[in-house]
Amino acid sequence: MQLVVARIGRAHGIKGEVTVEVRTDEPELRLAPGAVLATDPAATGPLTIATGRVHSGRLLLRFEGVADRTGAEALRNTLLIADVDPEELPEEEDEYYDHQLMDLDVVTTDGVEVGRITEISHLPSQDLFIVERADGSEVMIPFVKEIVVEIDLEEQRAVVDPPPGLIDDRAEVASGRDADGDASGDAAGRDADGDAS
Repeated sequence: MQLVVARIGRAHGIKGEVTVEVRTDEPELRLAPGAVLATDPAATGPLTIATGRVHSGRLLLRFEGVADRTGAEALRNTLLIADVDPEELPEEEDEYYDHQLMDLDVVTTDGVEVGRITEISHLPSQDLFIVERADGSEVMIPFVKEIVVEIDLEEQRAVVDPPPGLIDDRAEVASGRDADGDASGDAAGRDADGDAS
């Protein structure tokens, strides 16, 4: 299976280095010196990583056969693609590759079907499952331990325990008045912050 692990940015310096936008949780494994990567467009590669280093918070790579700024600029916007065994698992427990999570059925802890994961959105604060419902609408579910309580790859499902209002209209109403009054309240929901599973 082929996965996009980075996108080449602009040239850095005059010796053939490029900045890269990392698209893998394991850059030390996928973007290490000696790694041979396919490319999109295919005519640009394959590319073999000669060196890699971090400069001002950005990963810089240099490829074999690319020795100057002109050669580095010619690679701009190229996608770097790694061959990954579909059965391979991340090193950390409770971590998953995107391709393992795609198309999982999403159900609540009480067995209600929510939909199917069609996309994983990687945000700075957390990852989100984009889940398509049977009616074609979409719901976003934060991929945090408090909400996604189980990933079962054998059963091809993700079990979620969503706070009220996240996937339906069951919002709790907070009120300072009794039930007979004209009280209006805000939906009470749990904060979605948490560590990614």
